[in-house]
Amino acid sequence: MARSSSGFVAGLTAAAIAAVGFLAVQAAANVPDTLGKAEPSASPTVSQSPTESAKKKESATPPEDSGTGERVVYSLEDDRVWLIGADGETKRTFKVTPSTVDPEVGTYSVTSRSSAVTGSDGVPIEHVVRFADVDGVVIGFSAAVDGSTPTPDPERQTGGIRESREDGNAMWTFATVGTKVVVVP
Repeated sequence: MARSSSGFVAGLTAAAIAAVGFLAVQAAANVPDTLGKAEPSASPTVSQSPTESAKKKESATPPEDSGTGERVVYSLEDDRVWLIGADGETKRTFKVTPSTVDPEVGTYSVTSRSSAVTGSDGVPIEHVVRFADVDGVVIGFSAAVDGSTPTPDPERQTGGIRESREDGNAMWTFATVGTKVVVVP
C-alpha cells in the first residue's frame, strides 16, 4: 500500500506544479506595461525660472580662488560650503549659519573631530569638524542635534558654523583629520 500512495502523491505534486506553471504564464501575459514605472503626475510640473536655474548652477561651482584638489571650501560672504572631491567636482554644496567669530581667509586643515559634544553656546551638537582657532575661539562646522540653525548671540564669541543635520552628516563623512579647508571672502 505504501507503494501506491507514493505514486498518488507524486501524481498530485506533478499536477500542482503544472497548474502553478499555467497560472504563472497567464499572469505574466496580463501584466500591465506600466507596472513598476512612475505614474504621470496629475498636477502640472513647475519649471524653474532661468534665474533660479542659473543660481542653482552657480552655487554648485566653488569660487575660482578656492584652490585645487580635494577640499572643503567655506565662503564668508555667501555663508556657503562646497565639498570638492579629488577630481575637482563638487560633491555637495549647502548654506550654513556662521558663528560670531570668523576664521581668517586662508588655507587650513581639519585638526580634530567630535561625534557629539555641547557647543560653546550650550546647544548639544554632533559631527563637529574643527579647523581653526582665532584668539582662543575654536572654529569648526557642526550640526545641532535638534536640527536648529539659529542666529548666534552677537554678545557671545562662538566659533560653531552651523549646518543642517543632513549636511553635517555629509561633512563628517567627507572631512576627516587632515582634509584641506579653504576659507574665501
